[in-house]
Amino acid sequence: MPARVVKQAATFALRADGPATIAVVADTHSQPHARTHDHLRALAPDAILHAGDIGDSRVIAELAQIAPIFTVRGNIDGHGEFPDVLTLDLMAGERRLRIYMTHIAVHGPRLRAEVARAARAEKAGLVVCGHSHVPFMGQDRDLTVFNPGSVGPRRFHLPIVFGTIAITARGVRLAHVDCETGQPWLPPG
Repeated sequence: MPARVVKQAATFALRADGPATIAVVADTHSQPHARTHDHLRALAPDAILHAGDIGDSRVIAELAQIAPIFTVRGNIDGHGEFPDVLTLDLMAGERRLRIYMTHIAVHGPRLRAEVARAARAEKAGLVVCGHSHVPFMGQDRDLTVFNPGSVGPRRFHLPIVFGTIAITARGVRLAHVDCETGQPWLPPG
């Protein structure tokens, strides 16, 4: 019998008078890159999202010293401390960005069917996930998908990066930041 999926919903008020920045990390595996905290402090995000595979929960306590943090459980994390799914409303005045966050959401570049159905049922516009360690942003049908990559130990040849969500009056912009340099990261080629 499959384990029960623990879901949570939260609302977080952003500044209504200007742009907001959300940092997105995933797959720390108890060992975030040594420069992660420095780069996050320099970014001064309004909030941090952690898309799972946290490892040691002290990682969350350390990130919470930088900004409020919202977290989901990854496949290496124990049950109970964090939800499997978080539906998060980021509110900036009358503007709202609804995020559906879960650790495992994609198969290749496509959303898993059950995740797409669940995100649509929650009326989310953005799905945030982790698991693959592959930084990714794209559209799948009517949903935007964002994987920040991993700030944990290097896996294969993948970069060590985190993501940002910039929310302005003109819309939402997604980006990746290289943990080693603090500079914007773009896929090669």
